[in-house]
Amino acid sequence: MPDPCLKMVLVTPEIPYNTGAIGRTCVALDLELILIKPYGFSIEEKAVRRAGMDYWKHVNLTEYDSWEAFIDARHPPRDAMYFFEEYGAGTVYDPEYQEDAYLVFGCESKGLPAAILDGMHDRTFNLPMLNPKVRSLNLANVATAVIYQAMRKRLGG
Repeated sequence: MPDPCLKMVLVTPEIPYNTGAIGRTCVALDLELILIKPYGFSIEEKAVRRAGMDYWKHVNLTEYDSWEAFIDARHPPRDAMYFFEEYGAGTVYDPEYQEDAYLVFGCESKGLPAAILDGMHDRTFNLPMLNPKVRSLNLANVATAVIYQAMRKRLGG
C-alpha cells in the first residue's frame, strides 16, 4: 500500500508558468498533481516545462476532463478536501490537514466555480493578506505556501 500523500488539484488552470512551478513543487515534495480541464494553455507548452524546469518529466500527473470526472474517478471524502479561495471561511492555518488531503485551487482569473464550492463553506480557506492594497496573490505562491503549511508536521515543523 503506497504512503498517503497530499494531492494538489488545479481546476481549469490558465497560466502555464504557475502550473509548471506548482508541478516542480509537487516533485520536490512527492505530491500528485491533478489537473482538471479545460486549460488555458497546452500542457505541452514550453512555458510549462520551463517553469517546471527539467523536473516536469517527473511530475506525478493525473488529468481529468472535468470536475465531475475527477469526483467520479476518485470519490474523495468530503473531509479530505480543502478548497482555497480569497474569501475562504477560515485561513490555511486552521485545519488539521489529512495526510492524503486534496488541496483544491481554481483558475487564476476566477477562482473556483460556485458549483464546486456549493455546500463546502466549512472546507474553504484563504491565505491572509494584511495590506488591502493587494487584490490577490500569484497562484503558484499561494499553492506553495498552502502545501508547506499542510505538510508542516510531516516536514518537522
